[in-house]
Amino acid sequence: MDWSFQLYSARNFQPWDKVLGMLARHGYRQVEGYAGCYADPPGLRAELDKNGLTMPTGHFSLDILENDFAAASTIAATLGIGLLVCPHLAADQRPSDAAGWSAFGARLGRVNRTARAAGLDFAWHNHDFEFKPLADGSLPQDHILSAAPETGWEIDVAWVARGGADPLPWIDRYGQRIVAVHVKDIARDGEGLDEDGWSDVGHGTLDWRGLMQALREKSAARFYIMEQDNPNDIERFSRRSIEAAQAF
Repeated sequence: MDWSFQLYSARNFQPWDKVLGMLARHGYRQVEGYAGCYADPPGLRAELDKNGLTMPTGHFSLDILENDFAAASTIAATLGIGLLVCPHLAADQRPSDAAGWSAFGARLGRVNRTARAAGLDFAWHNHDFEFKPLADGSLPQDHILSAAPETGWEIDVAWVARGGADPLPWIDRYGQRIVAVHVKDIARDGEGLDEDGWSDVGHGTLDWRGLMQALREKSAARFYIMEQDNPNDIERFSRRSIEAAQAF
């Protein structure tokens, strides 16, 4: 398996040439981009090529996807990105009811159609708020996926768990919508206190061996992407995580 790495995890450990060289040494063959690394796409592409890395997936804000898709498409073409992922919705923009979340899903569906027309794939990336029940007991993630049935899902398994949900039933139900996976772990009690409660993959509380089995058997995932939102040692996180993952 070609393990990928979300470059957001390394935002505090630049320059990128050093980060990419370190990831290549540890055995990563892919990386996932995000807005903070797109300042010089040709320069970044040169560093990727130099280190034998590819960038098949990348995060793009909803704003650029809806309002300047041509710019996103140009970045994607330069870096070799084939799967565009919308990663977040700011708290002040989040709907409060089922109708609002369905409308948001419809917006994602329109982006998906634009991406498909350009020969690109598209997916939504979850956090925890999509799994917090609304007043009627329903969940935003169900409304998002139902309103945009052709849109893929990049499942962030640890955020599903932090949202209070069991990832396995979601993999069972929506596995064929899952096109990419954020491989992330949650720290044990008393650990990761200066890392926002996250952990190196395979060293936390999630059963990643069982999760990987379920994802391989039931999902359409093509990309498995290591992430830690706030690591205090990027080399330790990247090395220990891929070492653990190779045994899953």
